Formats: sequence, structure tokens, C-alpha cells
Amino acid sequence: MDLHRSRVGCVIGLVLLPFGLCTVLSGLDDSTFRLILGLVVGALMLLVGAAALFEAVRPFRFHISFEGLTVRTAELNRLLPWAEIEHLILYQPTPVLSDKRMPSPLLLLVPAAASTLDLPLTHSSPLDDRPCLVLLEVHHVREKTDQVADALARYGGTRFTDHRRLVRQRFDSVDFPIEARGYDPAAVDALVQKGREALRSEDLLLHLAAKVRVERAPVELPLVAHGYDRVQVDAFLRDLSAVLGRFEEGEEEPG
Repeated sequence: MDLHRSRVGCVIGLVLLPFGLCTVLSGLDDSTFRLILGLVVGALMLLVGAAALFEAVRPFRFHISFEGLTVRTAELNRLLPWAEIEHLILYQPTPVLSDKRMPSPLLLLVPAAASTLDLPLTHSSPLDDRPCLVLLEVHHVREKTDQVADALARYGGTRFTDHRRLVRQRFDSVDFPIEARGYDPAAVDALVQKGREALRSEDLLLHLAAKVRVERAPVELPLVAHGYDRVQVDAFLRDLSAVLGRFEEGEEEPG
């Protein structure tokens, strides 16, 4: 299976370059202030557009097969046979809500002991903290994340782990004990289902909405006779909230 570079960079470049040029030219006949402003804004648009276009047209190849991974990027241009790959992990970084966008899933590679791969291992495996390399940011290709995962599972076998599914499985089966006075089971089940739906989505707004509802649950969930154990539900919801997203240091969480 071949992966194809996303067209977003090309579109950005083709839009910003002419706009930047027009902004520069339109400021030439104006006052000094507008001239300087037009030159600065236009130059920035030209720089960003040129950088996006350059990135979009750089040689790129990512081929997944029974032989291994054929990769051509700025850092790597070679076949990585499966014998050189100890583990591949598809990892979804935790969203940072202040970023206003969902981070790209990352394909992490843990080299085998006999690998001749000579690149800095700048990340740690979310499975066992072993050093690993970011091989691909999945949002940089046109194929959907699940399509990439299916191909890696098909050809990589046990060398591949979809960490997203491991995270989802933590919340797929839950059996809260019943106490004399606890949270309304129907309300908890509906809330947990909303969280599960958000975890299956790459829409940051769904993550944000689910996170806010989960964090407000301890004061909003109704109490009933013979309801779910509050201590265990609260602990479960704290874990779910942490996976749905995080706030950057210094920001207050919604009350």
C-alpha cells in the first residue's frame, strides 16, 4: 500500500503566494506606514506560502509491503525491512485544548537490535518507554488513520500495535458495583458512551465537549437508591478526562 502526501501544503502555498505578492504590490503606492505594513505582511505571506509549497513538492514515498517499509522523506530514503523493525506503534498524542486542533497521530518505530538505522531516537514508546523514532505524522498523508492502521496490521503483524485501540479498550468494558445510594446508572452509561464516541473521533470539538461533560459529572450526575459506586465512577471519569485532553500548565479547567 502506498501512502500519498496531503495536498494541504500545496493549497496553502498556491493561495498565500499570489496573495502575498498582491499585498506587497498594493502597498507600493500608499503612505509610508501602509507601505511598510504591506511589505511586512506580504513578505510573511510569501515566506509561509513558499515554505508550504516547498514542503508539498519535496520527494516523498511511504510504501507498506511484505518486505517492510519503503520510506523517502527528508530524513530517510531506504527500505526498512521488517527484520530491522522491533515494533511500530500508532500513537495518538493527548490533545492540548489550548491548541484548538487535534494533534496528528504519530507512527513510532522502535528499531530492532540488529538495525543499521542511524537516526536520533527522540521519542519514547507509550507501551514500554523504549527509545523510538517518529517515522510519520499521519495527518501529513491523504489516507485516513484507520486505513494506515489496517495496512500496518496486515503487513506488520505482531510488530504493529495500534495504541489508540488499547486506550479505547480501557473504557469499553466497565462494570461498576452497586451501592445503597450512588450515581444513576442510566446517566453514567450515557456519559461513558459519549466519551467512547469522542475517543473514536479525531474531532477536537467532540473531545472538548465530552471532557467538559465528564469533568462536571461529579456535581451533575443524579443520585439514586441502588446506584453506581461513586468512588469508582469518579476514578473512572478522571482517567477518561485525562485521555480526552489536557490543559496546558497554568490554565484553569472548566468548572
